[in-house]
Amino acid sequence: MMAGQFDDDEECPILITTDKTSEIPPTTNKIPVTLITGYLGSGKTTLLDYILTVQHGKRIAVILNEFGQGSAIEKPVSVTEQDTVYEEWLELRNGCLCCSIKDNGVKAIENLMEKRGKFDYVLLETTGLADPGQIAPIFWMDEGLNADLYLDGIVTVVDAKNIINRLEEVKPDNLLNDAERQVALADVMILNKTDLVDPGTLSDVTSTLKIMNSYAKLLSSTYSRVDIGDILDIHAFDSQDVSKFDSPCKPHLDKTITSILLKWEGFVCRNAFEMFLQNLLWEKCVLDSKGQPMEVLRMKGLVSSSDCEHLTMVQCVQELFELTETTKTNDCTNQLVLIGRNLNERILKVELMAAIAPDDKP
Repeated sequence: MMAGQFDDDEECPILITTDKTSEIPPTTNKIPVTLITGYLGSGKTTLLDYILTVQHGKRIAVILNEFGQGSAIEKPVSVTEQDTVYEEWLELRNGCLCCSIKDNGVKAIENLMEKRGKFDYVLLETTGLADPGQIAPIFWMDEGLNADLYLDGIVTVVDAKNIINRLEEVKPDNLLNDAERQVALADVMILNKTDLVDPGTLSDVTSTLKIMNSYAKLLSSTYSRVDIGDILDIHAFDSQDVSKFDSPCKPHLDKTITSILLKWEGFVCRNAFEMFLQNLLWEKCVLDSKGQPMEVLRMKGLVSSSDCEHLTMVQCVQELFELTETTKTNDCTNQLVLIGRNLNERILKVELMAAIAPDDKP
């Protein structure tokens, strides 16, 4: 159990060990993983504090601040008990496990899997300056991890008072800053510390976040208190439900990051579609009206492939993409959600149709 609520991500959670040693028989089912990210001081530790104390019926294993490069301005979270820092796994009274392993990300998860049977869910908390786009693909690329785990979703905690300033920070060479990437890649955004801003500011922040990422669920909170069911078991990377793919919010100004939705009918040749994705994501040769490369941070959707009987799920995080056959029968409908920079819906649709046109029939 953990004591107290924290406003500062630099506070150390206090853990109390228990005598629980029970385990469930090992299962062949994959274990879901939720990635929790957010800028410095957004409230990630407060969220974990809440998860590790509330009774939710899950046995969650938590890895603290082990992903991404650390920073001198962010103190790593340490698991402590009576002023003693632990780097071993401690079991909490609500059935959760917690650790502050000082290994690289993959090694931390490999060590965790040695305790398989004591948990049924994994949370990974990143440092405030980590790029979730570098972490999420681990679960696609590492065959060992992919056999045991699957990525359920990316949850970004946002500080309502400071997020606009964070988003406006300028990086060299016109690179996207960390806050922009964290918002763009989120499946769920927790707009935290809403009690610290006035209604007008809250409305502006909410509008900005929805324009940047129209397809993430947006939750408002104080002290990072949210319904656990809204952030866990959301199946953001394997859901076949496209009912929520509505038209995105339109920016009133020239926003850097926006969301677009592409819809069309007909069958798609998988090879032609993959070539289009490579040109868009790898070669960066799909340009907007100003001649700037369209930079995709996240893409997801379903396409009707002429090469198989079922719809193909599309998942993309930055330059890495995965195409997976679903259980839904092809119905000639196609929907793609794209979140990124310099996106032009008209040009993107024209380029896509030109790429798949030769093989648009089964």
